[in-house]
Amino acid sequence: MVDQRAAADLDAIFQALSHPTRRALIEDLATGPASVTELAEPHDISLAAVSKHLQVLEDAGLIEVEQDGRVRQCQLEAEPLSVAFGWLTQYRVFWDDRLDALGDHLENEGQ
Repeated sequence: MVDQRAAADLDAIFQALSHPTRRALIEDLATGPASVTELAEPHDISLAAVSKHLQVLEDAGLIEVEQDGRVRQCQLEAEPLSVAFGWLTQYRVFWDDRLDALGDHLENEGQ
């Protein structure tokens, strides 16, 4: 069971990951830290829009943003992704077990 704090964290993580641009930014940051300008380059949206997406990711704890003079450097934070993966894994195990049971049942029906 997930406590209320963990549930709120998961809500923020999944909400942040729900947008394709934010998922693309996470993928970009998986290769290493990058500035906001570097992150904005491959996307067909304004720098302001990219900054808003990065703010959502930062609020969810998925990235860390550091100011270095006029440059904002972003870095991926793996721990929240690990928490989300752990939550999803418990359901993968559940469905694997259910599908195995269904397979066994169908196999026994055919005999």
